[in-house]
Amino acid sequence: MTDDPTENRELVLTRHIAAPPAAIYRAWTDPELLKQWFAPLPYTTPFAELDVRPGGANRIVMRSPDGQDMPNRGVYLEVVENERLVVTDAFTEAWVPSEKPFMTLILTFEAEEGGTRYTARIRHWTVADREAHEAMGFHEGWGVCAEQLAALVTRG
Repeated sequence: MTDDPTENRELVLTRHIAAPPAAIYRAWTDPELLKQWFAPLPYTTPFAELDVRPGGANRIVMRSPDGQDMPNRGVYLEVVENERLVVTDAFTEAWVPSEKPFMTLILTFEAEEGGTRYTARIRHWTVADREAHEAMGFHEGWGVCAEQLAALVTRG
């Protein structure tokens, strides 16, 4: 047993990517790069607006194969260039609360031999939110996106 109250509300994906942390960080912070890998194919990302600074907002739209748009909004809580990004959907912009906060995303990019240890840690507001995210296909979807990210940043 642990004293960590987030343990049962957390999902984690970790991958080794054969690219430097700066390349992965850039793929998360450059809208044109993010649009190339962010949604698991055959979904696409037609729109990404990123104000990458603490308190800055983002708006990313994923599109399903049948044309349904799924907007995602959030605010950056922490930005450490080439090392860490923390984003939450608890706010939509300028500290305006969202209607239904779902998660906080903690991304880390740690240099290791031959590349980067890429970790996406998602902390949900409730156990039910974590269970819903898992049922949506978190592991498969985020895994596909990590593969797409890796393919983008390791291209010559």
